[in-house]
Amino acid sequence: MLVLMKALFLLLGIALTACLASAQVSVGLTLDQEHFLPGESVPVYVHITNRSGQTLHLGADDVWLSFMVESKDGPVVSKKSDPPVYGPFDLGTSEIATKRVDLAPYFALARDGGYKITATLHIRDWNTDVTSAPQDFDVIRGAELWSQSFGVPNSRAGSARPDVRKYTLIEANYLRDQLRLYIQVTDESSANVIRVRAIGPMISFGQPEAQMDPASDLHVLYQDGASTFIYAVINPDGQIVKRDKYDYANARPRLRQDDNGNISVFGGLLRTDAPAIVTPAQVAR
Repeated sequence: MLVLMKALFLLLGIALTACLASAQVSVGLTLDQEHFLPGESVPVYVHITNRSGQTLHLGADDVWLSFMVESKDGPVVSKKSDPPVYGPFDLGTSEIATKRVDLAPYFALARDGGYKITATLHIRDWNTDVTSAPQDFDVIRGAELWSQSFGVPNSRAGSARPDVRKYTLIEANYLRDQLRLYIQVTDESSANVIRVRAIGPMISFGQPEAQMDPASDLHVLYQDGASTFIYAVINPDGQIVKRDKYDYANARPRLRQDDNGNISVFGGLLRTDAPAIVTPAQVAR
């Protein structure tokens, strides 16, 4: 009987410690968007708020922050490997830290459907875990608008044969009532996704123009508003290296290729307030 009571008190103590920790330290999740294509980056922002009255020492190992992804119909999504989270830092009392982690390379998210993410913070000094509320998102399928295979130099030693990749332009409903244009770069079979990136919103009746230059960069021009167009240049690694906005002025903007294969926009008026390409920081304080 005495052993049973000791075990009960121990369990109550552990539960009380966990409740106190969750009241003093909270973990929240946010996403930039609610819908993602298969293979697209899924950056999640973990917000850690410290109200404990003491400094927390975090990030000194690979297990201080962990993630679980579940499909909304039940099964836990298989994990390919643990996302890299190492990076020691101190979080003072009344401070908030934000850690950005891209989950796409580390979880099997190829199947379309609804998912939810939870994050667990392990406070080593307290031997306590704090878990976030789940954050929902969807993986959706898009419609292929255009595709083109192309060769890139082979990086394997002793091989003169080029690798073959494929650009694909995809449109998908973002936030259910807004179309968005994506660029997907894969191997020739489309089995291996190298990168998926959103170029931007588009109108439903617009058909993108797409041309490749001698460097195998893809130039895309499409209509995103009643009288506005987006011009983007994508390199063979799927990175958007240029993104400009044009207004319809006297003539509709169009892509034009010169005798050397160089591609530029002919017509329209280039805006000086073109949208920037932003790469978010890994950790913000």
